Amino acid sequence: MANWSQPSEFILVGFSSLGGLQTLLYGPFLALYLLAFVGNAIIIAMVVADSHLHTPMYFFLGNFSLLEILVTMTAVPRMLSDLLSLRKAISFAGCLAQFYFYFSLGSTSFLILADMALDRFVAICHPLRYGTLMSGAVCVRLAGAAWAAPFLAMVPTVLSRAQLNYCRGNAINHFFCDNVPLLQLACSDTRLLEFWDFLMALAFVLSSFLVTLVSYGYIVSTVLRMPSASGRQKAFSTCGSHLTLVFIGYSSTIFLYVRAGKAHAVDVNKVVALVTSILTPCLNPFILTFRNETVKAVVRGQLQRLKGLHKAA
Repeated sequence: MANWSQPSEFILVGFSSLGGLQTLLYGPFLALYLLAFVGNAIIIAMVVADSHLHTPMYFFLGNFSLLEILVTMTAVPRMLSDLLSLRKAISFAGCLAQFYFYFSLGSTSFLILADMALDRFVAICHPLRYGTLMSGAVCVRLAGAAWAAPFLAMVPTVLSRAQLNYCRGNAINHFFCDNVPLLQLACSDTRLLEFWDFLMALAFVLSSFLVTLVSYGYIVSTVLRMPSASGRQKAFSTCGSHLTLVFIGYSSTIFLYVRAGKAHAVDVNKVVALVTSILTPCLNPFILTFRNETVKAVVRGQLQRLKGLHKAA
């Protein structure tokens, strides 16, 4: 019992190995964070304000953009502050809160991606029943379940971390309270917790990935049977932005949290975590606008309207 401890705070090591050079990262990271925030906020504003985007597909895209903003807010502002700080301490409760919201919001993002895949599946494979199968009430229920399930499932996960015995110091070798670096500080037996983490990964990451793969398997099969080349092109164009988001999101997350030996390449994990927490949210608005014809048409319409207002003034 002499070795038992529950630290009052943790130290986020972050990029301390770079010494004074880490301050040079502040400017580029701040710019990426602001681009991610503004870009995703613009997507949300367009979905809310433009009646052409009041469809299930863009309802889910709006949810996804909101999640991207919230995920970056849980980790990046703290990381930016620590880049300029000599003492990178976070309270025990603050660390667990960051852990809870980061993984709850991240899991919700994958479930929303699965909802988007289901929406495209129904739209392309069952177009005559689309209005019924993807009604407003159904979309709200799907999105509500995607938000509620991870936030409920993460409660026992966080409570279990709060009960661990931390006897291996309080320095977390990451820029936020990530799962593996936190478990490495515990002297308790964490095998049961690691098994629970694996079940969580199956429930939210791999299962949603499977739903997406199966949905797009049916979509590709249906599209290839279309007699019209223009119809095939239109069907694939509506799925292009979603498939790009799926590839970037799942590849980085599976690398971090659903692979063997993930605890041994901490520096590599930090770089990949940067991709998921700041670079991907920054790129997503550009992916959505550049690869989606409807969104591009709305953007052009809004720009023309602003030019008209400017000339009138």
